[in-house]
Formats: sequence, C-alpha cells, structure tokens
Amino acid sequence: MRTSRKVLIGVIVLAVLAAAAALSTQGRRGRGVEVRVEEVTKRDLVATVTASGNVRARRKVDISSDISARVTSLLVEEGDDVEVGQTLLRLDPSQYRAALERSRATLSQAQAQVAQARANFTRAEREHTRMISLRGSDSLLVSRQEVENAETDLDVQRSLLEAAEYGVNQARAAVDEASDQLSKTIITAPISGRVTRLNVEQGETVIVGTMNNPGSLVLTVSDMSVMEVVLEVDETDVPEIALGDSALVELDAFPNLEFRGTVTEIGNSAIRPPSEAASTGQTPTIDFEVIVTLADPPAELRPDLSATADVITDVRLQQLSIPIIALTIREEDRARPEEDDEEADPTPEGPTGPLSRARVVQPVEGVFLYRDGAAHFAPVEVGIAGQEYFEVLTGLSEGDVVVSGPYQIVRTLSDGDPVTVAEPEEGRSSAAGGRS
Repeated sequence: MRTSRKVLIGVIVLAVLAAAAALSTQGRRGRGVEVRVEEVTKRDLVATVTASGNVRARRKVDISSDISARVTSLLVEEGDDVEVGQTLLRLDPSQYRAALERSRATLSQAQAQVAQARANFTRAEREHTRMISLRGSDSLLVSRQEVENAETDLDVQRSLLEAAEYGVNQARAAVDEASDQLSKTIITAPISGRVTRLNVEQGETVIVGTMNNPGSLVLTVSDMSVMEVVLEVDETDVPEIALGDSALVELDAFPNLEFRGTVTEIGNSAIRPPSEAASTGQTPTIDFEVIVTLADPPAELRPDLSATADVITDVRLQQLSIPIIALTIREEDRARPEEDDEEADPTPEGPTGPLSRARVVQPVEGVFLYRDGAAHFAPVEVGIAGQEYFEVLTGLSEGDVVVSGPYQIVRTLSDGDPVTVAEPEEGRSSAAGGRS
C-alpha cells in the first residue's frame, strides 16, 4: 500500500507541474514575447570594407652584391638617410684589382701581336708587289709559281693580322669586364631614401646568387616619402572597391592616430592562387591585394607595421534606415519557425546549382512592424549597409516602428505574433514606447 500511495502522489505532483507549465506558457503567449522596437528615421550611412595588412614604402630597392667578397668598410647603419650615389659600403678589391692588371697585360700582349702581324703583312705585300713587277718585266726571271706563292703568303698574313686585331678587341673587352667587376666592390645608393634593412656587418663575406641559391641581400633602401598599406581583401568584397575610394587606416603602433588614404591599386589575381593551396590539400582562401596610399605619412612611420583599414565604398546622406538586426528573411508560405526547423530536411534531394536554385522560391527579406501589440511582417528592399543600419529603398515610411531585437526573437517571429515592448534600458529611449 505504501508503494501504491507513493506512485499516486508522484502522478499527482507531475500533473500539477504540467498544468502549471501549460498555464505559464499560455500566459506568455497571451502577453507575447518581449522585444525591442525602433522607429524608422533618416540617417547618414557609410558602407565600408574592412581589411588588414601591412605598411610598405611604394618604392624600395633591395641591394645585393654582384660579386663575392669580404666587406672591408661599412659606411651606414640601419635607419640612416642616404642620397642617390652615396657610398654605402666597400668590398675587398684585391682579387678584382689583380684581375684587372692581368687583363691589361693580356691587352698589351695582343696589341704587340697586332704590330708583329702588321709588319709581316707589310713584308708579304711588298714581296707580292715585287714578284708581279719582275714577272711583268721579264717572265723568265720569276716563274708563275713564285708569283702565286707570294700571293698566298699575302693572304695568310692578312688573315693573321685580322686575327690579331680580333684578339685585341677580345682583350680590351676583358679589361672592361675586369674594370666593371672592380667598380662593383663599391656599393652606392641607387635612390635617395632611408636604410630600412641592413643584413651585413663589416668583415662578413657576401656571395653572388645562383639559379638554386639566392645571393646575399646586403641592405634595403626605401623612399619613405610615399607610403602604402597593402591589404588582403576577401574575394566577396573586392567588387565593391573601386580606384579612388577613400580609406581610414589605423596602425597598431599608433593606436590613438587615424590616417587617411586612397585606393590606388586593386589586384587582378589572387595573392595565393588556388592551385598552390590545392597542392597542399587545404581549402583555398581567395584574397586579393588592394593598395591604399597614405596621405601625409608621418616621419615615424616604418615599413611592415600592422594596419587595419576601412575602405569607404559608398555614402548615403539622410536616407531611411533600419537596424541591421531587424532585417530577416521569410518564405511566403512559411508556418511557425519551430515546426519548420523540425521538419526541414538539411540535405535536399535532387541536383543543385544555379539552374536548380533558379526554380526554388527565393525567401523574402523584410522586417516586423510593431502595430496594436503584434508583429506584422512587411517585405522591404534594402540598399547599402552601414555600421549598424541598412538603407531602406522600398517598403517602409518614416515613422514606422520595427522590431529591432533581440536577434533570436526576430528570427523566430511569425506574422501576427503578439509582442510586448521591453522597458528601455538606461540611457536608451524606445522610439515607440507608448505606441500601440
């Protein structure tokens, strides 16, 4: 009997709790869920694309050595300002000075060989002329064979003279090459700017790059008069950006300063091509390079600083607007969201793609208007998106009151649902607190 009584008491308690829950739910449905509302008014809207990147000088020169040698004199330090043509460092010239002297000696030898070949040619030319003269005066004094031999010897000496002259040209070119190699032991600034990177110290040896081995990067000179921010912009945002768009830039190194700039270049291909990402087995992220040139960059600015930029893509002045959170989508024949969520099939059957999607009824964008204690769905067409508000093109009038939150409530509302306006928070007024 005791067990039966316990079971009976438990059943009664459960029934009471269930009835209380049902009454509570019915009460809440009668009163409606609490929502925030806001009046449709005119505002200035600014559409932006936010991206991050780094600062760089528009013009910079990475200086590498064209010869392999030891640094004997380093005349600059990182951060120094230099002028075009200024000597930056000197390399050990001993080997290249010796090569120049050797080339000059070879040139002198070739020139001596030309003089000897010219003398032999002159002798052969005179011998040939004398043989022809003797043959003309008396054919018995000189045979035809001797005349032909003299002519052949003249041709040989002419060719030897030409070869010697070519040898002089070759030796002179070797002298020029050795002189050029010697001049490369002195490295000068190709542009005026600042030494932004210095990778060598006095006494180190710089090497020349080969096909499979990069050479020594000695230093970098950057023209700091024109500074840029290189942004990585997602492929979905690139079509919104145009050349000449203004931008506001913030640098992590200068948290209290704001810099202005202009979009001067938009990449035509992805920074990292999809083929490279596919080879690694990763899902490719398609980003494009967008260059923002800064206006009046400060002298303290340095390359490689981290930056975040808001590129202003569009501006609307005094246009009707609604909170971004108020916009939602609904299907024309949609039932209550809870039922749809339970019955919806997350894996639709049949083919997918542009043609298939074209046959599907597209959801309608709209807002819930607050009237007579209830939420009424109204389709709207929106334009640009500002930081917190959408531009309203059609569907609403100034003074209309829309449900502006919370987001979860807006997402689950249905047309005609009763709602209650929540009490405005401190410092915040409700646009339609006493409106019914």
